[in-house]
Amino acid sequence: MKNRTIKSILYATPMDMGGMPIRQPFPSAKAESIDPFLLLHHADIKVPTHVDTKHAGVGPHPHRGFSPVSFIFKGGVHHHDSRGNDNVVYAGGTQWMNAGMGVIHSERPPADIHEIGGRQELIQLWVNTPAKHKMDQPSYQPLTAEDTPKITTVNGLVQVNVIAGKLKNTIGPIQTLSDVNTFTANFQKSGKYFFQIPASHNAFIYVLQGKVQVTGDSEVEGKYVAVFQNDGDGFELEALEDSTLFIGTGEPLNEPVASHGPFVMNNQTELMEAFRDYQLGKMGVLIEE
Repeated sequence: MKNRTIKSILYATPMDMGGMPIRQPFPSAKAESIDPFLLLHHADIKVPTHVDTKHAGVGPHPHRGFSPVSFIFKGGVHHHDSRGNDNVVYAGGTQWMNAGMGVIHSERPPADIHEIGGRQELIQLWVNTPAKHKMDQPSYQPLTAEDTPKITTVNGLVQVNVIAGKLKNTIGPIQTLSDVNTFTANFQKSGKYFFQIPASHNAFIYVLQGKVQVTGDSEVEGKYVAVFQNDGDGFELEALEDSTLFIGTGEPLNEPVASHGPFVMNNQTELMEAFRDYQLGKMGVLIEE
């Protein structure tokens, strides 16, 4: 097995998103996107005790043309949308929504957030949708930690959670509209694992915390993304300290991207139609109780 080499290492720059502190490694000046992945946000937030959870987090907002996906590491997320989905997923789980032709959703802390530590840590990843599926009916897939398949190394030092796609003979439960793999992993110090992936896939890792060695290449520390060249069968990671990681790989769509705010389409006309349809109420209405 030939190890891929690293193309670039991107720092997750601290940003303010509507009063919420997040980190964003891409898009950035060094990497616009990693086709088919458009954007990654990492949030680690102490939920305020003086604000009702019904008013905390991210209020109702629209999306069209891609999948905004939340991978939850601490706490939980209460997802509510204009298609009638109303669900809480806790740490170790995933909320995978394909916005399709349009949906309005909110992402709040669960009502019991302060009973389970008072913190929300999550990654939100925007996965682009192929042009032929951008106007599909929206869909929502919640996945709990208990229902997420896991691969554990013989020595017990590495656990990989297979959410979407395939790793070795383990298949993730999430149904996707293009060929993507998404995994989370916990490495104890000295744990080692080789991620074999399709040669055509673009691939990256994001280290939430800790430090890993990419075999034959660099060390990658917490709050950094490593983007790989398409020059091998996969990549081997070895933990230099206890580490938590996100791994994303995907077949590039190689399609034009026109994005503005919450909409991702293929051209400016489609973007204007998205804003018009939202204003006309065609994406539904979300009234939170």
